[in-house]
Amino acid sequence: MALFTLGINHHTAPLAVREQVAFQAEKLRQALADLTQGKPVREAAILSTCNRTELYFATSHPEAVAEWLAEYHRIARSDIEPYLYTYPEREAIRHAFRVASGLDSMVIGEPQILGQMKDAVRAAEEAGTLGTSLHKLFQRAFAVAKEVRTTTAIGANIVSMAAAGVHLAGRIFERIGDQKILFIGAGEMIELCATHFAAQSPRQVVIANRTVERGQALAERFGGTAIRLDDIASRLAEFDIVVSCTASPLPIIGLGMVERAIRARRHRPMFMVDLAVPRDIEIEVGELDDVFLYTVDDLAQVVESGLESRQAAVVEAEAIIDERVDAFLRWLQTRDTVPVIRALRDSAERMRRHEVEHALKLLARGDAPAQVLEQLSQRLTNKLLHGPTQALNQADGDRGELQSLVSRLYHLHPGEHAGD
Repeated sequence: MALFTLGINHHTAPLAVREQVAFQAEKLRQALADLTQGKPVREAAILSTCNRTELYFATSHPEAVAEWLAEYHRIARSDIEPYLYTYPEREAIRHAFRVASGLDSMVIGEPQILGQMKDAVRAAEEAGTLGTSLHKLFQRAFAVAKEVRTTTAIGANIVSMAAAGVHLAGRIFERIGDQKILFIGAGEMIELCATHFAAQSPRQVVIANRTVERGQALAERFGGTAIRLDDIASRLAEFDIVVSCTASPLPIIGLGMVERAIRARRHRPMFMVDLAVPRDIEIEVGELDDVFLYTVDDLAQVVESGLESRQAAVVEAEAIIDERVDAFLRWLQTRDTVPVIRALRDSAERMRRHEVEHALKLLARGDAPAQVLEQLSQRLTNKLLHGPTQALNQADGDRGELQSLVSRLYHLHPGEHAGD
């Protein structure tokens, strides 16, 4: 079985397509179990973020995984086929290293993807689907990411999604410090956004979360308060800025809810950022005159401006990755020879035990020890050399290649004789 990566990301598909194949975090383990049970997939891990859904796996039939992905999400394979990519072993390894290092992200060099990849590995470990090869692949990927970040300037002056959100809000409002902000969710992305917006000293910060206690813990860091998700509908009109990023499979904010809020606000503008995949805010909301709605793809256009300054670091990082890919491939190749080496050693061990037993019987019979040792060495030598000698004698068209191989194995030289 070989390693493969199959996926869909922001380079190949728009948000409307990506959200159809996203995996909820709490369902990952069950999805991994379903992928590996009764199917030709030995190892598997799933990385699902707002920008990508990728499956890393070991199999002899990679096409079966694309079929499974479509079936799992109850969509026609033809609907996602144009957006999918499948990387064979070398490219799969290189892709994993690039993703971990932030080279394949919307924001080149962003560090968040590394944590998301570690979460994916943890889920695969808990599901029991992370075998030796994938475990080694991800550990190497994490090591490569660390090397890239410490030896290049890839992470310097990152324009993050959170910073981009603040930048866009500044286009709508003269002073963010005069606005009230609602954050929906309490995960890492919301924490990053809250940190950036809080630096502008807004009038009010409120965190809405399914678990109020967790929301309160985050809100206290920014001098804010927490509410339940159920309270959003009645309080939405209070907020000038809304930033949402949850794992909800369905939208949290609908068109009707926003229409009522805008009327209550007497059509004062509302700035909304939806960083969730699938989306938290219905897409039709963006068509309202007084609402400025941005998705992850919209924010990506803002952060692209920082790419040129990091191109030199990208070149250095790619060179590091290419070297580490070659090293990992060598490790995989050595793993392929392990069964042969083990079988060779087992065969030699059986021969050794058999000859030792034979020698012990001769000693017990009273034969001279020196004679027994001489016979033991001769019999063992003959048995060990029987296989390669027979192969050389019976070789036909590949005789020269076999002779060269035997010479390499036994460190022989042309013209070498036993009596020299």
